[in-house]
Amino acid sequence: MGIEEIKEKVRCYEYEISLHAEKERYAEGITMLDLKTAILGGEILEAYPDDPRGASCLILGYSQNRPVHIVCGYTSTKWIRIVTVYIPKRPKWINERLRAKGGKIDA
Repeated sequence: MGIEEIKEKVRCYEYEISLHAEKERYAEGITMLDLKTAILGGEILEAYPDDPRGASCLILGYSQNRPVHIVCGYTSTKWIRIVTVYIPKRPKWINERLRAKGGKIDA
């Protein structure tokens, strides 16, 4: 799963958004434009090739000067499935690139 392939599928509207991602997007105030902007300008921050549900990755992108994390994988038809989307923040994240150890900031 490479970032250029993901970007191309998003450009071609070959993606779907899970119900969970849709709920998180709404709760975080992330618009569809924010989501697409973040993916198209984003990079893979973490890859999960051995995920039991299928290979997936965490994308870090930006929209409106704020970081956005997007977890995505493939559907059975090789479309991109956006699994979740959120704004990285404490206590789970120290910053948009660095996870807190055990989901907590060390004192």
